[in-house]
Amino acid sequence: MSHGAEPIDGVFRALSDPTRRRVLERLSRGPATVSDLATPFDMALPSFVQHLKILESCGLVRSSKVGRVRTYQLAAARLQLAEEWLAQQRTLWERRLDQLEHYLMALKEKNT
Repeated sequence: MSHGAEPIDGVFRALSDPTRRRVLERLSRGPATVSDLATPFDMALPSFVQHLKILESCGLVRSSKVGRVRTYQLAAARLQLAEEWLAQQRTLWERRLDQLEHYLMALKEKNT
């Protein structure tokens, strides 16, 4: 496995959790404070903050602090990394399925 795959592993790990996906969906509308982000979730604030730390550690969000208020915003570059990887996989599998289709068609023609 190449070192280039490591950042994407963290992205997919972060995206595997529904709470973190909902946080990203909310941040796609603009920056928000920790309190604003935590409001819709039925969990203790320290547990919620752990989700934010995971998102920040893999580069999906950035935070800034002014006084005692920490605000988070989406960092779209890491999402682009995941999107590019998925596009490569889609291309690979479409090519493989096309090859399989051609092979099966050739077999069918041979047997008729």
